[in-house]
Amino acid sequence: MRKIPAVMATQHPDNASAPFWEKDGDGFVSAQEEVAEAASAFKDLGVDEYMWDWEGKYVDEAVVERLMTEYYDYFQKNLIGIDKFLTFRIPNIWEEKGYSLARAFMAMLTASDLAHDLGMKSNPLFEVILPMTTSAEQLLHIQETFTKLAKVKHELFTDKTKSFNYIEVIPLVEGVDDMFNIAKLLETYSRAHKKYYKKDIPYIRPFLARSDPALLAGLLPAVIANKIALSEMYQWGKKRSIRVYPIIGTGSLPFRGSCSPDHIKEFIGEYQGVSTVTVQSAFRYDYPLKQVKSAIKTLQRELPNSKPRIFSERDKEILHTIVRRAERQYRESITGISNDMFRITPFIPRRRERRLHIGLLGYSRSIGKKEFPRAITFTAAMYSLGVPPELIGIGKTLRSLSKGEGEIVHEVYRYMEHDIKRAGHYLNTENLDQFAKRSKAWREIKEDIEFIQDYFGTTLEPKNTNHFLHRNTTSDIYYLSRQRKDISIAILKAGKLRKSLG
Repeated sequence: MRKIPAVMATQHPDNASAPFWEKDGDGFVSAQEEVAEAASAFKDLGVDEYMWDWEGKYVDEAVVERLMTEYYDYFQKNLIGIDKFLTFRIPNIWEEKGYSLARAFMAMLTASDLAHDLGMKSNPLFEVILPMTTSAEQLLHIQETFTKLAKVKHELFTDKTKSFNYIEVIPLVEGVDDMFNIAKLLETYSRAHKKYYKKDIPYIRPFLARSDPALLAGLLPAVIANKIALSEMYQWGKKRSIRVYPIIGTGSLPFRGSCSPDHIKEFIGEYQGVSTVTVQSAFRYDYPLKQVKSAIKTLQRELPNSKPRIFSERDKEILHTIVRRAERQYRESITGISNDMFRITPFIPRRRERRLHIGLLGYSRSIGKKEFPRAITFTAAMYSLGVPPELIGIGKTLRSLSKGEGEIVHEVYRYMEHDIKRAGHYLNTENLDQFAKRSKAWREIKEDIEFIQDYFGTTLEPKNTNHFLHRNTTSDIYYLSRQRKDISIAILKAGKLRKSLG
């Protein structure tokens, strides 16, 4: 059995501070810098896996060749595909034009040729992540397409890697409903795979999104859906004798997963059963290097022993009802204040060379009839307003819970109070009061936050120097934005204070 990575570094652009390895120190990671970044993640931080993202961005297609030649000594001892893993996140051709897909597949095939010529006995790239997976047919289509392309390549070019005609696919599931039904997806896929390839899959690494479900449905539905999915996939794997190694995609702030170097034990306790965790840019660059490396070692030590909680059908029904209610309440709140959020988003500093998620080369996220920014931008905008998105809609949901529902929610979301209080340190009540004076939607959010404080018996407010400085900076953002002035510097300052842009 291959090594299952515990820690996957990604290119998600949520860092406020500049990377420790960056020479110019501007905090913006260009496509030309990303190979060096990947090498640093392996060499300096000790991560097991690096996600090489082809989704909606510009890509260095020679990444494997550059890693193997520019860092030959390191990768001679730490073989890509055996000891360390480079995993492509390919574009979803059902959402985004597939120009990059053929290039990604050819990069995988030619990397195999290079490895063979260097005397390596394994393929460095053998696995891809399919974002926004919604059906088993999508997974099998990706595999079939690679098999067909590999056959053409082997026929046209003289090579000695003809056996490389099969890749493994990681389904990245992003919708709340898709997570509740993940066992059905895995079952349909495993049957289709056996029919086409005449063999069973020995294992699978389902990938659970954490940011996008929070953006589209709110904090509570995102957490519950992740927990249900973990339970469902483990039960399915046990029934079918197929090993399941779940991945979860988490950011540093509570809204996006609460996986940060200073809260790593709480994160491990919350997401039991996860085999692989993403450490995004903020995790790696907004904290002291020593603390980052220690947190990564903790994940590598603890995750292999992590066991999921298994939910009964009755629990699943109750939680699904709560999620539907919470999702509706969150969406009503967030769409009512979206215009204020959109005034901030143009000033969020860019951290990567990304294509716009519109038109031919990408996609956006929709809530109702409104197109929303990606989760990092959205989270950064809400924190910059001084009203963390963790607090949106959750008050309405907590008020609506029966005693029994409340008990099961607290059992499922073990660190809910911890996450709410952590986010609450960045609440700017003065900004909230100003918004509430001129908007019914904001007044309802203010009432919800007051209820949250009563519910948990706490006051959501700054507690330390950085929190107070953050509050002052978000006040600057509020007044400067009202005067239509440039707020980008203030937004970046606030991001550095909370150790994550979004």
